[in-house]
Amino acid sequence: MPRVIATIECALAAPENLMPAADAEPLVVVLKALADPVRLRLLRLVADSPDTTACACHLPAALGISQPTLSHHLKKLVDAGLLVREQRGRWAHYRLGSRALLPVVAYLEACR
Repeated sequence: MPRVIATIECALAAPENLMPAADAEPLVVVLKALADPVRLRLLRLVADSPDTTACACHLPAALGISQPTLSHHLKKLVDAGLLVREQRGRWAHYRLGSRALLPVVAYLEACR
């Protein structure tokens, strides 16, 4: 007996419904910054710190990473606006960026 394969019609998405590339770029920066386990843990560590501010001097030991690795990840988070860096004497302190996740939240809400 021959096998019958059902076919499903495929409708093309309307081009006017596509997100403009200029709108996607800021989301990509934030999402790429979040797409790393160390950076996610680092962001959570800062968020859970007193006054949501953490000194860089405590972060390598807490995460089990070297200082150069920490600096790399902190730079990515600062560049994405997820963290704000403040120099206090010898040490840098980091706090959460207040608005970096708003475009991501708006995008996810629009996808529902």
